[in-house]
This record gives sequence, structure tokens and C-alpha cells, in this order.
Amino acid sequence: MFKKVFRYLILGLGVYALIATLVITFYKDDPQAMIWQDREAFNKRYIDKLTIENPVNLNSVLDYLGSPDLTFAKRDKEEVWQIIFYRTQHIKSDGITTMDECSGLLFKNGELVLWGPSAFDAYQREG
Repeated sequence: MFKKVFRYLILGLGVYALIATLVITFYKDDPQAMIWQDREAFNKRYIDKLTIENPVNLNSVLDYLGSPDLTFAKRDKEEVWQIIFYRTQHIKSDGITTMDECSGLLFKNGELVLWGPSAFDAYQREG
């Protein structure tokens, strides 16, 4: 009797470990389905990991983070400048997302060139 229970226990733990591993490996977080606190943290973690050595393009950011909270774009001759904002810090519970609650990512022709507090200032200077 004890051997039978022990086998089922080991089998159950093995199946649980397999399912957990598959979920962790293949499940992609969906920022659109997150509550705002989780999405804020998700956005902040992603933006904090950005580096100049591994540049990203606009499409990869949109695929990973989903729709931005705010976005602005303009064309200057042959160059297209776009800045997108993702909420990364809560300031005021008013139901409105403002730029001071967001981190900006500045793109030139679809390639990330600057992010953080100075991104919007650079966007305004260009063009």
C-alpha cells in the first residue's frame, strides 16, 4: 500500500514539474491582460534592461510591451522620429496616464536611439 501511494506521489510531482516547466518556457506574458500595477512593473523591467550594445527596433518593442500609453511622431525630411511612452511609475490615482508617470523611448526611422527622461526633450529638439 505504501509503495503504491509513494509511486502516485512521485508521478504527481513529476507531472506538476513538467507542466510548470512548459508554462514557464512557452507562456508569453500579455501586457494587455495584466492589472495596471503588474503592467507597470513589467514595462519598467523591460526598459531597465535596454542597452546601447543590443539595439531594438520599434516593432520588437511593440510586440513585447504591446500598445504604448502615449505616442508622438513627426517627419523631418527623410527621417521619421517617434516617441512612445509606457507607464512605469504611479503618481496620482486619477484614471489618466500622464508623461510624468511614463518612460519614453525615442526612435529614429524605427530604431531605438534614446530612452528615459531626456528622450522627450530630444524629440522636441529634432525636426
